[in-house]
Amino acid sequence: MPIQKWTFKSRFRANAYGWKGTALATKRLKEAVSEIKKVSKRDPIAGAEGAISLMERIWPSLQGIDGSSGALGSAVHHTLDALIPLVIEAVADNKKRRNWLERLFEAVQEDGVDYLAPVADRWGEICDGMDLANEWTDRLLPIIRGSWSQEHDGGWVKGVSICLSCLLAADRFDELQQLLSLRSFRFWSFDKFWAHALVQQGHADSAIKFAESCRSKLSSYDDSAIIAFCEQTLIDAERTDEAYDKYAMQSTQASTNLTTFRQIVRRYPELESRKILQDLIETHPPSGKWFAAAKHADCLDVALECAEDQSAEPATLIRASRDFNEKHPSFAAELASCAIKNLLAGGGYEPTNLDLIRAYQYFITAASACGREEWAEGEVKILISKGAAPGREGFVELLITERARLA
Repeated sequence: MPIQKWTFKSRFRANAYGWKGTALATKRLKEAVSEIKKVSKRDPIAGAEGAISLMERIWPSLQGIDGSSGALGSAVHHTLDALIPLVIEAVADNKKRRNWLERLFEAVQEDGVDYLAPVADRWGEICDGMDLANEWTDRLLPIIRGSWSQEHDGGWVKGVSICLSCLLAADRFDELQQLLSLRSFRFWSFDKFWAHALVQQGHADSAIKFAESCRSKLSSYDDSAIIAFCEQTLIDAERTDEAYDKYAMQSTQASTNLTTFRQIVRRYPELESRKILQDLIETHPPSGKWFAAAKHADCLDVALECAEDQSAEPATLIRASRDFNEKHPSFAAELASCAIKNLLAGGGYEPTNLDLIRAYQYFITAASACGREEWAEGEVKILISKGAAPGREGFVELLITERARLA
């Protein structure tokens, strides 16, 4: 077989990216994943080789980038989520897989900020069998046991997660529990392996009880990961109602409310999206922040209720009014009205005169399209008479001007 030539390799050289290289590195990571996946479809072994080659290059190439924003770490995490299954699923003999693991181990040892922590966490799966899992356990267990037995303040050894993952994969549950008992410190990053071991032994309730106990003992930093574990354990046990009632509303804290809503809908496809939406609004106020999710769910009545809350972003309402002006003019008019009220009341992030002008134009156009001109005129008169919040008086004058111009 010809040797696979990879485009990504030249883009992930040592110190290839500077201090402000997050955006470019993120783009290159996405391109590399696409390239590797494409090759993996026709040649899984070559795809796995490519995945490992990229993992080896992550720290050397990205080490010069400022990762304080978290964006780069997130990009690397998504990259590994895509690559690790390619390595696990490739059908390879122990000789080849042993070589892969040695390369990955060296990469993990050299990783300065634990970018490859997800690889270590799934080491037992990458071993793809008890033979290699036992080899790696026997290699690392004495070192970690000795360190944890002697260091009263908690010895730290590179490769702990690798060892714990292999103990789990090899069904060596007693040794796993015994090793964890030696620690003088607690981390969910390590405790989770015992939780998974309980699940693996058919003790789902005990696993959840253990995980919940960790929430009270450990830093709240780990709460989201523990909640996600408990929720998934119940879902896997086909106890979805219990999972939803206990954990769904607190398990997902995505970058946006819309993403949060989408993730929960994906996890609970049997539930009505309207119920999920209403539960999120009730448990995570203010309601205005859920407008985009309500619109996405096509729950326009709920979306309008969200729009009427002052926490709704006027710019978002204005764009939605524009989008709905033709297909649902009555809804568009209501949204534009809410946007104008919000702008006058002091809402919005650094709004401009153009925001108010567009909102008013969409308002008049939509009201005319659905035959609500009289209602629209009455609304404008009320808004003008009420005035505006301090600092927004100019918007009232602008509204009067626009009303006269379009009359």
